[in-house]
Amino acid sequence: MTEKNKQLSRFGFSFERGGAHSSRTMMLKELGTLLTYVDRHEAEKSDYFQAIDDENCLGKRSGKTRTLTYRHLVDLYSLDRANVLFRALLYFWNRDIEAQPLLALICTFARDPIFRSTAPFILKFPEGATITRESLEEFIDAQEPGRFSKATLKSTAQNINSTWTKSGHLYGHARKVRSRANPTAGSVSYALLLGYLAGSRGQSLFQTEYTKLLDCTFDKAVELAEEASRKGWIVFKRVGDVIEGLFPNLINQEEMEWLREQS
Repeated sequence: MTEKNKQLSRFGFSFERGGAHSSRTMMLKELGTLLTYVDRHEAEKSDYFQAIDDENCLGKRSGKTRTLTYRHLVDLYSLDRANVLFRALLYFWNRDIEAQPLLALICTFARDPIFRSTAPFILKFPEGATITRESLEEFIDAQEPGRFSKATLKSTAQNINSTWTKSGHLYGHARKVRSRANPTAGSVSYALLLGYLAGSRGQSLFQTEYTKLLDCTFDKAVELAEEASRKGWIVFKRVGDVIEGLFPNLINQEEMEWLREQS
């Protein structure tokens, strides 16, 4: 792992070789049910485990399935408010309901390397283009030839396509067609935050791999950032070409120290 990746891991980013998408989607429905059931911003990771494993809030049939579900959700979202990645997701989750699919996608992107690797492939397609499962399988296999069996490659591609569908980047069941996601003030703020944690500042905050997930123009993203700033979610200032984005509600003092170390 590179030094930068080690630094980002402290914020909740993940660079492990595996990824939940080899067996699951981004589990948007399960995440929403869990966060509704454990509706406390101060909840600990153990509270989420208890809700899933002991209280079976997700309605799973067996103890093994409950445990696996918890592990997958941890892989995708960490479920640990010590990580700013999850803490910020919680911050926006109920403040911007419409943002939830993109919030989940952005967090998943930051934590699942297998899924993350497919973003350039999906995002390059114009609106209305058909994306076959087979073409996605070929793309995944080309990243590391022979890593997955044919069966695993197929299920992984299906799961990844399903996640991109849940986020609004694709539509259709058997035939997937490229569509445009629906960015909001909350999802733009979250994407800008992740770019900030990764070291971007000023205008470059709007040119990161996280903001590319939003499917919107620079001007639209700025407009939504200004809306978030008016709501008091972030601090956003723009004078001509000079842009400043700050996140006092989301980044704590220790994390600011880490960012200064990175600089």
